[in-house]
Parts: sequence; C-alpha cells; structure tokens
Amino acid sequence: MIRGSFTELLIIAVLAAFAATVPLVANGYWLSVCVTGMMYIALATSWSMFSGPTHYISLATAAFFGLGGYLLATGMSDYQQPFWLMLAIVPFTGAVLAALIGLATLRLSGVYFVIFTLGLAEMIRNLVSWIQNNFLGSRGLYVLTDYTERHIYWMLLAVAATVYMLGWLINRSRLGFSLRIIGGDETVARHVGINTATAKVILFITTGFFGALVGGILAPRYSYIEPNQVFSPQLSFLVVIIALLGGSGRLWGPLVGVIPFTILWELVQTYFPNQTTLFLGVVFLVIVYFLPHGVVGRLEQALEQVRKRR
Repeated sequence: MIRGSFTELLIIAVLAAFAATVPLVANGYWLSVCVTGMMYIALATSWSMFSGPTHYISLATAAFFGLGGYLLATGMSDYQQPFWLMLAIVPFTGAVLAALIGLATLRLSGVYFVIFTLGLAEMIRNLVSWIQNNFLGSRGLYVLTDYTERHIYWMLLAVAATVYMLGWLINRSRLGFSLRIIGGDETVARHVGINTATAKVILFITTGFFGALVGGILAPRYSYIEPNQVFSPQLSFLVVIIALLGGSGRLWGPLVGVIPFTILWELVQTYFPNQTTLFLGVVFLVIVYFLPHGVVGRLEQALEQVRKRR
C-alpha cells in the first residue's frame, strides 16, 4: 500500500514537471486553453478534497473564486497595493469566509447544504453589485499587471501541485480517515467519537483558501473585473461536473476529467455558444447514468474484471 502510494505521488510529480514545459511550446489560443484547464484542475482537486470523502456537494466555489478575484482587484485598483501583497491576503479571506459558512451550515446535509451553498454565491454577487451601483458609482475594476498567461499558468500549476500534495497527506492522516467514515455514515462517525463538525469545517476551509487563491491569480487575465464575471454560478457547476466526470472518490480524478471536458467545453463555446447550458445538462446525465463513479471508477472496474479472469 505504501509503495503504491509513493508510486502515485511520483507519477504526479513527473506529470507536473511535464506540465511546467507547456508554456514553452504552446502559445496563443492553446496556451489560453491550458490556463483554463489548470484552473479547473486546481479548483476541482480542492473541491474533491472536501466533497469526495464526505459526499457533501458544495456549490460555493464561485463565492470563494469571486471573492479572491474581486478583493485583489479592489486592492490594486482602489488602494494601489502590489499584486503579491494582495495575493497573500486573499486566500486567508477566503478561508475566513469558508470557516463562517462551515460553522453555520455544515450541520445541514443533503439537498439543503447544496441549495445553501448555491444561494451563498448568488447572494454575494448581488450584494457586491448593489454596493457598486449605489455607493461606488462603478460596475467594475481594472487589474493591470505585467503578468502574462504564461506566468498565470505557472502560478496555477504551483497551486494545483500544492493542493494535490496536501490532499495526499490528508488522505493518509487521521483526519482523512475520519472524513471517509463521515461519508459512509455520519451517525456512526459520531458514535465512535469523531468530532464531525470540526473535521468537515477544517476541510471546507481548505476549499475556501484555494478557491480564493485561484481567483486572485486569474484576476490579471481578465484585466477588467466585474461581479457577474467572477461570481458566475456556472463556475461552481463546471467544477462539480469535472470532478464527478473524472471520479471524485479519487484525488487524481479531476486530472482525468479536466482534459476531455475542457476541450469539449471550448468547442461548444466556440461553435454553439447558445447551447452551453444544454451541454452541461447532457454531460451531467451521462455521468449519472453511465459514469456514476467517474472515468476512474470505470477504469478500476475494468481492471478488476481483468484480474478476475486471470
């Protein structure tokens, strides 16, 4: 088991080293696609750290992402603060927001938690828009830096590698074991002495931390930030679909799901821009009916059948 775990980690390290060379050979459109894909890898892996073992479906990604991007833009545009200073602040702000949300809502379960997290992102988006329109007199903020998509890609790669390493460590800790018990049966987890509320809040904080960090990193890519752009609820659904497509039960599941989905998503946005919602619905139905455990789960089933035949 230990040997297999370190083999998995070695494979990820090799893939990360290979991914670091992508901006050296890709540019223009394909580099932009790679930046988008790396963003989804970081967000979906962070999402899987919490939702994978606990089976709590969170749609709050857009809230954390938007908070990071908007806070960084506010600091740079209105207060002339340097990029790296704001980038150091935004993830902790996301962590604080996640802690507050977790303490208030992680006693909920099932559809109630899903609805609350979705409503949270919408509430923050509308609140920011209302403040801008009524008190600030502007609808957006400018983020002007010297960082190109190549730099953004490398920053996102570093975040994605950090998220995976943290998830790898957590999965092999007592906290990870507790979360898997909670996902199996939360009542049983309480009876065996696990503090379920604390365990869930700790992992949910990591989701907020990395979600806000990714949002801050992506801010220079847009140059102009406005609430409807960074607080888009579509982002939350995309992250969930990518994680489920790859297999949220495995930490490296999003790595498998992000490549085909990102390419298909770019094609749909380019050639069928009015059918993006339909496409998301079709993909979700395919996952539910044909890939309930994701591509990773399907591959594991196929390998198990091969072993049995042997």
